[in-house]
Amino acid sequence: MAQNRGVAYVKPGVVEVQNIDYPKLSLGSRKCDHGVILKVVSTNICGSDQHMVRGRTTAPTGLILGHEITGEVIEVGRDVEFIRMGDLVSVPFNIACGRCRNCKEGKTGICLAVNPARPGAAYGYVDMGGWVGGQAEYVMVPYADFNLLKFPDKDQAFAKIKDLTLLSDIFPTGYHGAVTAGVGPGSIVYVAGAGPVGLACAASCHLLGAACVIVGDMIPERLAQAKSFGCEVIDLRKDALLPDQIADIIGVPEVDAAIDCVGFEARGHGHNCGHEHPATVLNSVMDVTRAGGAIGIPGLYVTGDPGAVDDAAKIGMLQIRIGLGWAKSHSFFTGQCPVMKYHRQLMQAILYDKIQIAKAVNVDVISLDDAPKGYKDFDKGAAKKFVLDPHGMVAA
Repeated sequence: MAQNRGVAYVKPGVVEVQNIDYPKLSLGSRKCDHGVILKVVSTNICGSDQHMVRGRTTAPTGLILGHEITGEVIEVGRDVEFIRMGDLVSVPFNIACGRCRNCKEGKTGICLAVNPARPGAAYGYVDMGGWVGGQAEYVMVPYADFNLLKFPDKDQAFAKIKDLTLLSDIFPTGYHGAVTAGVGPGSIVYVAGAGPVGLACAASCHLLGAACVIVGDMIPERLAQAKSFGCEVIDLRKDALLPDQIADIIGVPEVDAAIDCVGFEARGHGHNCGHEHPATVLNSVMDVTRAGGAIGIPGLYVTGDPGAVDDAAKIGMLQIRIGLGWAKSHSFFTGQCPVMKYHRQLMQAILYDKIQIAKAVNVDVISLDDAPKGYKDFDKGAAKKFVLDPHGMVAA
């Protein structure tokens, strides 16, 4: 019988590579004739995974992690018409049926059919339908014709695989944050957070034609990474107010658009930077976004956080200064990125050398066995995007 291994969440701060079941084309007791099995070529560690591994969600022990997947098709269900054996494909982290009302409206991040608990599903993620994650050697993908993005030329794709692996999540997610914030030619933008999604968002702002992209973070190495591809940076450990630091760069204390790429584990700025203040980013971006501007919020906020700072935050109730946003007529856009809305266009941008997204987020390819170390380094704030290479295909 074929073997499989995957990265399992064991307890807060601990993951390990375990022997797991080889995937089947089935959904419980039902056959999954619309699915395929992939040999995983690359699968990435995401900041959303890190929330679970820190114990900041209700993720169960034994959950196989991983929702950022690129793979080679090795088995095809009977009802799959357009995906073929041997195809190299990108897997959107959203699992979508393609049939429900939301999918037909292009809202694939909140498919109504793939998760009995709530709208929206993802591989290897808490409360997202129980789907087995892709930080593994092999994984099953349902609704393959609808979900998968096939790369048109396999050799060309392998030559750019470090970039293309980012199409499953962080590149579309960062781009979505920028688009929903209204970023366009000549925009001046503030991006909160220089983790991989924040860096992908900043690079996306440049792709969209922004005149000035300002990135704020507390980790010098991450700020240096943002600066390496043309961003202005703000060290949020300083006691100076954020509007004043923005004014030092552009002459005025406000921007056209802002994107929250941090989410619910945000820390306070300046002398409060050692303490968690989960609403601080949302409040600060309202403070610095001009009246009539928009705020994109790809940063993750949850309905259940056992490690939160207070009882309200444990159920996602934060002290957001919504009155300020109302007074300034701000638009807010939240939720999972609908990856399929963007991934084909962003693939073309990569293939035609319009962006070097792997360089922007500083991709570091490691083996599946090194995943526990990757999680530890990422948790310490490494200015890298860790990409797992289960079969040595990326290295080759």
